[in-house]
Amino acid sequence: MKEYLEPTEFLDFDQPEVREFARRNSEADKTAAENAVSLYYAVRDGFTYNPYNLDLRREGLKASNLVGRKSGYCIEKAILLAAAARSVGIPSRLSFYNVKNHIATERIEKILGTNVLVFHGAAEMFLDGKWLKTTPAFNKRLCEKLNVAPLEFNGTADSIFQQYDESGAVFMDYLHEYGDFADFPYELALGEMWRHYPHIFESEKYTKVPLVYELRS
Repeated sequence: MKEYLEPTEFLDFDQPEVREFARRNSEADKTAAENAVSLYYAVRDGFTYNPYNLDLRREGLKASNLVGRKSGYCIEKAILLAAAARSVGIPSRLSFYNVKNHIATERIEKILGTNVLVFHGAAEMFLDGKWLKTTPAFNKRLCEKLNVAPLEFNGTADSIFQQYDESGAVFMDYLHEYGDFADFPYELALGEMWRHYPHIFESEKYTKVPLVYELRS
């Protein structure tokens, strides 16, 4: 369990800005589950979901970098939640999935060229003897706009991807699970993104040139 409590390259809760975020959204006299719930909502609704601003540099994906922003996409928000959880003594890890979004916006489908979201991220926390999956990606206001119930988390059960919208229509299908990781698997993630969305990495419109060199080396 020790590896799930230590700072890592990306879950760098030893940095003061991450520790301060965790401190503001937890209380010393609360249980681990209560603090996990508080941190979950701080990340879910405190950062607007934004999949259009991709900073895929190693530095850009560290929790200490993410905590100063106002928005983030699924991977970023999962990293921040996992780092904050470790900061208050809650073991945490990351897990990733490929999902098909049946009501993806026209804009994101046009950019990706598909409605498959690759390496969709979740944060897992160890509470009361079991690992619980949480996905703080979609903030409440966005869910209301998409007619999908926001994912709630009570500290005792998984809070995983919305499979149906409010009308009962399919919202997401789960296509592949990559497993769980003590830190963000940078090379694996970017390799999968490159494989599914090569046009993004070949265009300066979406990524910085140094990143393309890194991926091809």
